[in-house]
Amino acid sequence: MNPGLHTSASGMIGQQKMVDVIANNLANVNTTGFKRSRASFEDVLYETIQGARVADGNAVLAPIQIGRGVRLAAVNRIHTAGALQVTQRPLDLAIEGEGFFQVRLPDGKIGYTRDGSFTISDSGQLVTQSGHAVIPDFVLPADASVVTIAENGTVTAGTSSSAQQIELGRIELARFANPAGLLSLGGNLYGETAASGQPVTGVPHEEGFGRLLQGALESSNVEVVQEMTDMITAQRAYEINARAIRAAEDMMRSIDDLIR
Repeated sequence: MNPGLHTSASGMIGQQKMVDVIANNLANVNTTGFKRSRASFEDVLYETIQGARVADGNAVLAPIQIGRGVRLAAVNRIHTAGALQVTQRPLDLAIEGEGFFQVRLPDGKIGYTRDGSFTISDSGQLVTQSGHAVIPDFVLPADASVVTIAENGTVTAGTSSSAQQIELGRIELARFANPAGLLSLGGNLYGETAASGQPVTGVPHEEGFGRLLQGALESSNVEVVQEMTDMITAQRAYEINARAIRAAEDMMRSIDDLIR
């Protein structure tokens, strides 16, 4: 069997994985707080045809090696900030800077998200679109008329029974030493892993945390033009590897004809 077949096949598989990553990026171009991913590749084992050797007395020549293909090394998430989109909706929050909102998952664990499109539950809690309560918990009065969330996370509400603003609590943020190591849980949520490190919590607009912007959301950081360019590159590389397979097949057919 011609080794070039396996080498080119690994290239086709790798480019298919790259297209899969790009397709997911493009599919989430309008997903709030989405972070694009990038596929990284590495070469695999080499076959040493001839080891290092001495020529002309003193000169040492490098070994002769032939590579045997490529494999997917990692899919890295790019945590650059997306553009801010003004919505004028009081319960929409965007983080300008570092940090993630903390939400309580059904199993009791904590999830992390950059999606600040919150709403109010039937009990008055601030929750995500999927119903996960924002941490720390606080309850809005049933007669709350105006909800104000400051840049430092302080939540106040005005009621029909009182002319004064009532302070309800303060939203906290979390950040990680390596946010790219977070585990994607779906639903715009991330989970802590050993690679991400343990979360450091704090209040917005202090100690390096980003500030909150009420009435705005963070858009996806996917750039359509860049993704389309990467897709064309992957498609051309896929085609070239397919041609290499056809060339190897033609060579094997020519050898068979000679034998006959």
